[in-house]
Amino acid sequence: MERMNLNILGLAEVRWKGAGSMKLGKTLIYSGGHTHERDVGILFNVTTGKSLGSWCPISDRVVVAKLIAKLLNVGIIQVYAPTSDSEDVEAEKFYEEIEKAKGYLKSWDIIIVIRNFNAKVRDERVVDVVGPSGIGTVNERGSRLIEWCQVNDFTITNTWYQNHLRRQWTWKSPLDRSRNKMDYILIQKRFRNAVKTSKSLPGADCDSDHIPVNFI
Repeated sequence: MERMNLNILGLAEVRWKGAGSMKLGKTLIYSGGHTHERDVGILFNVTTGKSLGSWCPISDRVVVAKLIAKLLNVGIIQVYAPTSDSEDVEAEKFYEEIEKAKGYLKSWDIIIVIRNFNAKVRDERVVDVVGPSGIGTVNERGSRLIEWCQVNDFTITNTWYQNHLRRQWTWKSPLDRSRNKMDYILIQKRFRNAVKTSKSLPGADCDSDHIPVNFI
């Protein structure tokens, strides 16, 4: 986290039961279920952790935190979406949980939704939602993500910037046989111009098939 100069790191597959927080320099919040499966968390560096006003465990797929700032508070929603082979009812439950997390925040807060959507969005623009830097073709989960963004006025930040291909893919298959983009950072459309760049961090040492995505 220090090497990549990250203030906040979203975590998926934490695999801790229950919900709680830890503070050992950095601040960690996590939200899990009754088994050591899935589970999500958010890790804050020392400085950002001091701004953590409150947080709420929504499910083993969604956790939300509110950071207190001078002008507008910032809501961070960390997610871990069902895979493409999951039942549709599970996918819809996931989006209901995101709505519940949004309800924890104020409508005037800056809301950022981060991490693992297990969705593919196409490399063709969708007005105000998907930019020119998607990868490949859209899948069913990608269509659902785009629909949610359109309804809720969010944009997918890491599709708008012309970065090198290695800065675009966020997932690699076992043995690195294929790569794709399935992790995203979403922000409300009205705050999109505040984002200077958004890209993946292939140099991160995180022992995962998913690559962190950063934005500034």
